[in-house]
Amino acid sequence: MNSSLNITADKPSFIFQLTSKLLVATVWSSAMLFGLYILAFYFIALIQGNTTQWNEILPGLYDEQTRGATAGIGLHFAAGGIILILGCIQLLDGIRTKYPVFHRWVGRVYVVASIITALGGLAFIFLKGTIGGLWMNVAFTGYGVLTFLAGVFAIKYARSGDFEKHRVWAIRLFALAIGSWLYRMEYGFWFLIMDRAGHASDFTGPFDYFMDFFFYIPNLLIAQLFISRKKLIQNRYVEGMAVIVLLSVTMFLVLATYFFTKKYWGPAILEVFI
Repeated sequence: MNSSLNITADKPSFIFQLTSKLLVATVWSSAMLFGLYILAFYFIALIQGNTTQWNEILPGLYDEQTRGATAGIGLHFAAGGIILILGCIQLLDGIRTKYPVFHRWVGRVYVVASIITALGGLAFIFLKGTIGGLWMNVAFTGYGVLTFLAGVFAIKYARSGDFEKHRVWAIRLFALAIGSWLYRMEYGFWFLIMDRAGHASDFTGPFDYFMDFFFYIPNLLIAQLFISRKKLIQNRYVEGMAVIVLLSVTMFLVLATYFFTKKYWGPAILEVFI
């Protein structure tokens, strides 16, 4: 996997370059923190046999009667934490150009982990089902299938030497891979601002139904902005609108990351070392 994921090429405007770099830096920092949190809270609990701890955050996630589902979601968490960390590394053009062998091997691990994440989540849905019922099952199944397909296509085109198509699917894969992170971020931001309006404890409220799809579909649309940037920079009006979208997303992520790190991620990560 040695094609460039550099999103600031092709001579876009300075503002577009700057906002793109800010967004990537913010996503990288926040996603890595969340990846460490997933490994610290969920995966270590699985290794230690303390999976009942999962229910403190997501009630009913662990159930002794559905061990197959527990194994699936355990793989989902473990591989998910890995892809959140490695995916950000794959975005660094400097590593790709200076250390192509490293980029290729990290890419292989990243794609395999993405596929495991998708299959683990799908196994959990099919064996147990989600807390939110039919609509969440459908939405999360769609998310898992898309992640699986993006991983397969990314590695397929890398192996065939079609690096332009590989680049397209690698960007889409990253956009999907950060979906679980954004899901928590968006919920946290909503709770902070709207005080749980539209949310039900069993995730069947109107906001919950909206979030079933919102946590990954907009990601693909934003990814398409980066994929189609050659066309965007030919139209400065469209590029200006893209800059506004990127800045808005960046501001949201900064605020949500601060909130989550202070209240959840930071304490869980520190507890591993204390």
